Amino acid sequence: MQHVSWSRSANIYEVNVRQYTPEGTLNAFAAHLPRLHKMGVDILWFMPIQPIGKLKRKGSLGSYYAVADYTVVNPEFGTLNDFKDVVKQAHALGMKVIIDWVANHTAWDHVWVKAHPEWYLKNDKGEIHSYQYDNGNEKEDWSDVIGLDYTQKTLWTAMIQAMLYWLKAVDIDGFRCDVASLLPLPFWQQARHKLDAVKPVFMLAESADPALHGHGFDMTYDWQLQEVLKKIACGDAHAIDLKNYIQETSASFSEDAYRMTFTANHDTNSWQNHDKALFGKAFESMAVLAATLPGMPLIYSGQESGLHKMLKFFEKDAIDWQTFQFEKLYTHLLALKKKHPALHNGSAGAKVEWFETDNPNVLAFRRQKGIDVVSVQVNLSAHNQSFNLHGKPRKLGAWEHFILAS
Repeated sequence: MQHVSWSRSANIYEVNVRQYTPEGTLNAFAAHLPRLHKMGVDILWFMPIQPIGKLKRKGSLGSYYAVADYTVVNPEFGTLNDFKDVVKQAHALGMKVIIDWVANHTAWDHVWVKAHPEWYLKNDKGEIHSYQYDNGNEKEDWSDVIGLDYTQKTLWTAMIQAMLYWLKAVDIDGFRCDVASLLPLPFWQQARHKLDAVKPVFMLAESADPALHGHGFDMTYDWQLQEVLKKIACGDAHAIDLKNYIQETSASFSEDAYRMTFTANHDTNSWQNHDKALFGKAFESMAVLAATLPGMPLIYSGQESGLHKMLKFFEKDAIDWQTFQFEKLYTHLLALKKKHPALHNGSAGAKVEWFETDNPNVLAFRRQKGIDVVSVQVNLSAHNQSFNLHGKPRKLGAWEHFILAS
């Protein structure tokens, strides 16, 4: 896997167009591009921008992931020209754009259902049925979507052609691929080959499967890191647990495999809870860890302003932008990552070197690349802590962090 050069020091920002502004349009979102550029955002990941199926939809507006046509812009968001303008403006500011791609399933009224019913999974009676998803504990019935049958090789061609459309017509820079591990790995390998033939792309898989890195993907999700951070924030895990997790994970993934690190994304926010509930006063320190440990940090829409509510998934529920209370923090963290090679992605960055603090509540580590060094100390508790580092006594307040970069 050859990563595009611009991804080496990059971060990623997830755009929920529906909820981003009261208007919920691409044009309204575009007004935020200068602000995001100033904050230091590199990659804009747009949640699905295609039209949403009406048949069996959930709620009044439906799920973004029940796509009715792969090569059309959702009229609720605007027009194709509106999206082209957003991409051009983002590119002019030095940002890249990737779009969400839902290749595993479609809406019941997708244009392919009538044109190519042979491309869909069927039950014993030969009927197309709602998609059954096995989450490892139980089977979920995704009633608003139907599954695609990847034993049909003509489907592969059509799906890749649909992806190529956005590269050629709009000049996007890659894709975030929904439930990527549910599709055959050779499909993704073939898709990446054909996409790269048009322009080098960046590919993010919604999966934690290491195998995807060898089949066309630059980056996978670091779901487990977010789980550890949540446990630390509520006192159910400690510094040693985070150390152990990072060490175990590094053995499972190749040195140049990017992992996406985050405190929230659209799934966690809509289905688990919001930042304040999950992290409370620990949020800033958890954001620091997500940005300074190995991986590419993600910011979800609204987090820079304190996303203290769960955004509804099937209805209009605009973000309350409040006072942008964490914008300064994110601006600092993104600039730090860009400036310091030690924090760069994959093999371009440095591994973690842990330091003993004689205090189970304090995490201290360093990342060094050549003469570039970034040192981080974090109090992972709600109480003031004293500790020793390199033989010297130090103190950190509750959930306080300290970063030294040289």
